[in-house]
Amino acid sequence: MYRQPRTAQELRQLVDAAEAEVFRAYGCDGDEHWTPETVREWWRDRARIKEYLATRRPAREDDDARSGQGTAAAADDYAAYIDGELAAHLRVYLCWLDERRAPTAVDRLPLLSRNRTGRAGS
Repeated sequence: MYRQPRTAQELRQLVDAAEAEVFRAYGCDGDEHWTPETVREWWRDRARIKEYLATRRPAREDDDARSGQGTAAAADDYAAYIDGELAAHLRVYLCWLDERRAPTAVDRLPLLSRNRTGRAGS
């Protein structure tokens, strides 16, 4: 999974994966490592991630031909997520990081980009 779960079923799948993960990669400790600044830095650099996904597609297609795991389609889905819903999800996460609470319907979400003075921008 490459995004936060949005349904009870997706949450169940994430918990099942975490319980089965033999390398303990599901640390459930992201809030200890991410800050509003690092989230914004990652967002500014997202074009590099999309470029990597695009250039590695032939290798994923070759892997899929051998393994049938669907990694090429998953990477395409992730690239579409970056172009789509991710910005809104990250703005909610910025609110969480800043205030340690989920935003309400009336809250104004933090922006992902900052202008040269360090103030929030569009």
